[in-house]
Amino acid sequence: MNNRLYGNLIFELSKPGRRGYSLPKNEYKHRLSELPAHLLRSQDANLPECDEMTVVRHYTNLSHNNFGVNDGFYPLGSCTMKYNPVINEELAALGAFAGKHPLQPADTCQTMLHLYYDLQKMLCALTGLSEFTLNPCAGAHGELTGLMVIRAYHQSRGDDKRTKVIIPDSAHGTNPASAAVCGLEIVEVKSGPDGLVSLDILENLVKEQGDSIAAMMMTNPNTLGIFEKNIPEIAKLIHDCGGLMYYDGANLNPMLGYCRPGDMGFDVMHINLHKTFSTPHGGGGPGSGPVGVREGMECFLPTPRVVYHEEENEYSVETGPYEKSLGSIGNFFGNFAVMIKAYCYILSLGKENIKMVGPLATLNATYIKESLKDDYLLPISGLTKHEFVFDGLKDKSTGVTTMDVAKRLLDYGYHAPTIYFPLLFHESLMIEPTENESKETLDGFIDVMRQIAREARENPEQVKTAPHQTPIGRVDDVLAAKHPVVTFRQMQQEL
Repeated sequence: MNNRLYGNLIFELSKPGRRGYSLPKNEYKHRLSELPAHLLRSQDANLPECDEMTVVRHYTNLSHNNFGVNDGFYPLGSCTMKYNPVINEELAALGAFAGKHPLQPADTCQTMLHLYYDLQKMLCALTGLSEFTLNPCAGAHGELTGLMVIRAYHQSRGDDKRTKVIIPDSAHGTNPASAAVCGLEIVEVKSGPDGLVSLDILENLVKEQGDSIAAMMMTNPNTLGIFEKNIPEIAKLIHDCGGLMYYDGANLNPMLGYCRPGDMGFDVMHINLHKTFSTPHGGGGPGSGPVGVREGMECFLPTPRVVYHEEENEYSVETGPYEKSLGSIGNFFGNFAVMIKAYCYILSLGKENIKMVGPLATLNATYIKESLKDDYLLPISGLTKHEFVFDGLKDKSTGVTTMDVAKRLLDYGYHAPTIYFPLLFHESLMIEPTENESKETLDGFIDVMRQIAREARENPEQVKTAPHQTPIGRVDDVLAAKHPVVTFRQMQQEL
């Protein structure tokens, strides 16, 4: 930590004349045409000048500031930050896959098309839906695609007045955003005191706006980690008024092998492959958001499509013409490397062992919840699945907030859980341990959370001013957002 290079910018380590590389002389200069004058710089680029050892140490030290599931416990609720087997990464990086180009003729990449097609069928088996497209490049992209499918379905029937989507108040923020981008109107439905969608409020909404409802979007288990036990009644209400049911698959992890959205009455869903099926999640990508539909809605899925010809035992790429298809929703077939990892993950577990994911995730979450509920406020008691939500510390007299708890966790080497979401509670602290973590890891986290609760009672300022052991202390989040310093030169001027 005291190393002089640790906290410096690479520009601050620069010394005129230092070089970290050497290139051979250009023997082909006489064969190259001179660049036009208007394309040349008037002066050299202002780049740092450092020796190789300084560069290596600088970026190695910076990498130590990164935190991920390979470093420690990552209980980020709603995001399913679970460990992903390294072998899946290695297989996705094989030259036979990574070296292919998406514009190659189909007969030169039959293995890849086979994998693509098989993964679609696996997802159908796991969800109870009829057909999937793997083209969407992220979860939110999948949401948008699924809503476009729903809108296309209604328009194909001449039902253009259906422009409203019912969304629970506990939904992921991308749900209303995706509906708005799709040109649909959001109608919020409140949760009851049990954390579930209120049937009474929903019934009134359906009575008022039934013929304008395009769909209802639901996450199950919901963002409180509670299984929506009234889905059969909810699905009947929506279907009876002519709407469709959309399943946000972000919380599919605890359902694997036990419950299938298609069996519950959902018509369309997306899956976050990068949450449930083995791809490192976070950092902006890559992601994948396959969209599945029930029988009878396959014609609305986007193109291109991978089609299997049984007689010839070969696969082809088809773009249509499909009269009711959305057409293309992105370049080529989405993020193929993500699909390879999902394919390997599913095959590694098999249909028997994939059933262990949900119960283990539920067991781990329940163990933490029951161990900490004496120190942290549990607003809704009862059974939860893979995640749960505290409403901050139980003792509110300390003045210590959820933000303070999250910052203090950093001093103990833990990544903070999701905070201030869902918006149902003022001091939400959302924890999801996933199925991979050992009891020893959970016990260590529980001990630290109890220690922070003790500190809040005995020395609240220690928690309120945390973190104390990180390279950078608590920053002014508002100032950083309103006046970001993004260049070295600007930083120098500010200082």
